[in-house]
Amino acid sequence: MKIFDKYILKSFLKPFLATFFVVLFVLVMQALWLAFDQIAGKGIDLVFILKFLGYLALILTPTALPIGILLSSIMALGTLAENYEFAAIKSAGVSLKRVIKPLVFLAILLSAVNFVFLNNIYPWATLKQKNLYLNMKKKKPALALVPGAFNTDIPGYSIKFDEKYGPEENLLKNVQIADLSKGKGKIKVITAKKGTISTEEGSKYMTLILEDGYYYEDHLKKMMTIDERAHMPASRATFKKYIINIDISSFNDDESLNQEKIKEHHGMLSISQLDSISKKNKIAYDAFIESRARNFYLTIGANKIYDYPDSLIHKKLKPEILENFVPKNQKLVLSNAIQILKRVMDRKKNQKKGFKDKRKLLNLYDYEYSYRISFALACLVLFFIGAPLGSIIRKGGFGLPMVMAITIFVIYFFISQFGKNLAEESAISSLLGSWLSTIILLPFGIMLTVRAAKGMGIFNINLFFDKVLNFFKKLKLIKKNP
Repeated sequence: MKIFDKYILKSFLKPFLATFFVVLFVLVMQALWLAFDQIAGKGIDLVFILKFLGYLALILTPTALPIGILLSSIMALGTLAENYEFAAIKSAGVSLKRVIKPLVFLAILLSAVNFVFLNNIYPWATLKQKNLYLNMKKKKPALALVPGAFNTDIPGYSIKFDEKYGPEENLLKNVQIADLSKGKGKIKVITAKKGTISTEEGSKYMTLILEDGYYYEDHLKKMMTIDERAHMPASRATFKKYIINIDISSFNDDESLNQEKIKEHHGMLSISQLDSISKKNKIAYDAFIESRARNFYLTIGANKIYDYPDSLIHKKLKPEILENFVPKNQKLVLSNAIQILKRVMDRKKNQKKGFKDKRKLLNLYDYEYSYRISFALACLVLFFIGAPLGSIIRKGGFGLPMVMAITIFVIYFFISQFGKNLAEESAISSLLGSWLSTIILLPFGIMLTVRAAKGMGIFNINLFFDKVLNFFKKLKLIKKNP
């Protein structure tokens, strides 16, 4: 390797290592801040919090890598231009292409590293982090309770409430509890305006104190018939205070903290696994669609419509079916047809969410498969934006380069999320959605590289105004000489 190449690589690697770890630290702190309220001060062991942070750092490394490359490429080339080293290099007959040649090979290498990371370490870290976070809730059952939904994580109970508040988030508002512990279904229901969760360290019971509520229970036995159930008595009562002790001994099993119950989330799979599961899900989805279509066909009675040869059609029958009935029967036929269609349409509207969720899940697997490849190439795309941009703006350091790098990556990230949302909703294909940010930004990178190689600025305002003035001059000439 030539001394010149070593110098260029050294000028790039110094800011790259610094910016990469700074960006990674900021991303981890941001993610930690979002989860801080749910894990801090909840009795979670420090070892598990450190594990959580470690897995989080590995998950965010593929995001920090392209940001670091973008920022360091702007800084490195900007510093060379600012210190007139770039001018000296050009005067020696060395072109921009030759200057960035070693950096291009390094960017390709880092893209390959990012792909290996995305395909192997990122899925493993996501698997560990999500399962660790799930198992952390078992250490503190109050964490498992989510407002606005029926929570079934606590064995034997279905708990719903509108709001969770207080310093320790153990106070509940508008609580509804279904006691399922006896295995007879939803026969005991308790509602209350307020609730308080109290759990002592190491205790195998969680105490739930309810205030100002209503209690209802059906006294049923397992082997009863429907008629016998209808004649059984029920208990109803109101209360000012009601205490429930829930057995949570299964939550306090330390060995369960290392279990891995979630394994097929799209972020936890390698590219080969994503492809395999996607193909399997597509077969199941096609079978689901076919069964729904067949069900619709039978429901509307389309199977009862027969094609008769012309020779068998009665001569007195009119081509329009309704014209063969008297007005009273026509009304009856139309009314029955409308009622059938209304029932079918209502049923299909109720099934719409199921269709949408299945399609969205399938799109997510396809999107993730392509996005792993496109995001790995983001290192190379952002380098071809950052390197020429640095030589054009001629500014090094963390000031302007940092602002420009953050702006460019935010644009890249916004386009990626926009493409993902469109792909999830089937507005565009998953392939196009995953490559949308690359398709849009790559031409800008090529344009900046060409302009930087020719020694041109980002935008020549004088040239723009000259073209506008020439356009109006031509219009005047056309008016004078029609």
